[in-house]
Amino acid sequence: MSFDWNFEWMHWLAVVLTLGIAVFVAVAVHWLGMALLKRIARRTTSFIDDVLVDRLKQPLRWLLIVIAVGAVQPSLNLDPPIAEAVRRVLGLTAPALLGWLVISMLGALNDITQRRYDISAADNLTARRRRTRAGILYRISIFVVLLITFCLMLMSIPSVRTVGVTIAASAGLAALAVGAAAQPALKNLIAGIQMAFTEPIRIDDVVIMDNEWGRIEDIRLTYVVVRIWDDRRLVVPVSKFLEQSFQNWTRETSALLGTAFLRLDPTADVARIRTKLEEVVKANPLWDGRVIVLHVTELYADHMELRCLVSASDAGRAFDLRCDVREALITWIAREAPEWLVRTRGELRGLPGEGAKGFVTAD
Repeated sequence: MSFDWNFEWMHWLAVVLTLGIAVFVAVAVHWLGMALLKRIARRTTSFIDDVLVDRLKQPLRWLLIVIAVGAVQPSLNLDPPIAEAVRRVLGLTAPALLGWLVISMLGALNDITQRRYDISAADNLTARRRRTRAGILYRISIFVVLLITFCLMLMSIPSVRTVGVTIAASAGLAALAVGAAAQPALKNLIAGIQMAFTEPIRIDDVVIMDNEWGRIEDIRLTYVVVRIWDDRRLVVPVSKFLEQSFQNWTRETSALLGTAFLRLDPTADVARIRTKLEEVVKANPLWDGRVIVLHVTELYADHMELRCLVSASDAGRAFDLRCDVREALITWIAREAPEWLVRTRGELRGLPGEGAKGFVTAD
């Protein structure tokens, strides 16, 4: 018994030492490889290699450890039940780590895209297009990788492989049941894939949805987050942007035309107001130098409607410019020509039989 006990003790000591050496070699190879890659990355001016090294460091370490353990496992001379358990664990762990590695690579590509295309610039149409498509495709890819990883992990279990025929026979009914139950989610998922290529909206687009003005803040696989002008968030299903009409103010370009309406007395001097409008707009830093127009758009019995049309580089600047123009013109009119403001006219009649005596106006 003493000999057997010593033999077992020596056997397990050899197993532990072998595994320890394998793990040590894997960690050492990983450390040397990462040190070499970091040194190469520091010598380049691009940030791409830095992002890749940072993202792939953790999954590569664990993947190398699993590969090392799997390589030495046949030489450990373990009992059949223990050896089978180790193979099961490795069969589940290896696909999971491979999936982690692929997801990390996808995350690195998404980070590179987000950093390369800056949407804070004035003319950011191309950047918004690239970031939107990259974000949607990134989430779709993660979903596909997770699904494939889960299937590979299940296929490593022999009992699951043996019931494959039964599962395939009932797949039709199961697909119908799942499809009926998950119809809204699948509808939005397919709509999200379609949106990645048709691009009806992009990140930072200015839209009007459900009578709310806001910017596209985030696009997920099944819903879109719209940041309303007062910092509320409107969560809209993706399918709604493909099935219903909405306004996109920055579909082709970020530059916009803004309007400011004035309602004045018909006797107002339109030429002087047009000259003042040009003076006000040209002095405003929000104007992009494209459009300054003043039109008389309507004439009513008691007033006329003037439309001031100005241009700005984006929706936020256009809104502020409209407010500045409206305020400046009203202030100037009230100070220089208050008689141009709308007045109410009324007819003053005398006693019955005496006829009309005249008119009176009230400001």
